[in-house]
Amino acid sequence: MRVVIQENYDKMSKWAAQYIAAKINAHKEDRPFVLGLPTGSSPIGVYNELAKMNQAGEVSFANVVTFNMDEYLGLPREHDQSYWYFMHYYFFDKLVDMKPENINILNGMTDDPEGECARYEEKMASYGGIDLFMGGIGVDGHLAFNEPYTSLTSRTGVRILTTDTRIVNSRFFDNDPEKVPAKALSVGIGTVMDSKEVLVLINGHNKARAMAAVVEGNVSQKWTCSAIQMHNGAIIACDEAACGELMVDTYKYFLDIEKDERL
Repeated sequence: MRVVIQENYDKMSKWAAQYIAAKINAHKEDRPFVLGLPTGSSPIGVYNELAKMNQAGEVSFANVVTFNMDEYLGLPREHDQSYWYFMHYYFFDKLVDMKPENINILNGMTDDPEGECARYEEKMASYGGIDLFMGGIGVDGHLAFNEPYTSLTSRTGVRILTTDTRIVNSRFFDNDPEKVPAKALSVGIGTVMDSKEVLVLINGHNKARAMAAVVEGNVSQKWTCSAIQMHNGAIIACDEAACGELMVDTYKYFLDIEKDERL
């Protein structure tokens, strides 16, 4: 597992965007480049950078197919807190050549949640799997909506959201946790682990404990993102603030071996 430490959030976002763009540009296969995407505050900077690069002609999304990690169950896509809305507002609507038919987001209004999740897995497989899955983590180390103690071999399915997650997300719902949907549809940890590469964004002091658990701790269902320790193509892109709980030797080790990646 690689850990690329940047000075701040803006540099972390720029590095991650440049990495993704380089992977898209280097893709020479006759099938599309398949990109897994998250929501939340962490990837917004990456989306802004990628959109600017796309508008400048530095990277094309014409041959990119995307699959989002998750969606609230019971929110219509027009709702301003749905992840369909989020992705179009912060990213897709800013791209000059993204094809709407290549955008895949779980349907939160489905009357057959399990069937919707099974079809999502099948569609990912039909493209030959995910080339690169970008993700962020919660303060408890959860990846997508795979809350603590979710199976590390889980597939796309219905997830019950913890009280902590609903409290954290309530800032988008008038600060009322009861307004946050109690369930979501989410790719599984096993789904993410099947991708060729995983790029996890971790930023801010509030993620420092989770960062230490994911990098230095044991692989554990308590910290579901820790599963990426077993992935041969896993990268954590982080800022200095997220490194506050790392051991000094760990911090210096990754600064040393990734020194050429510092912006």
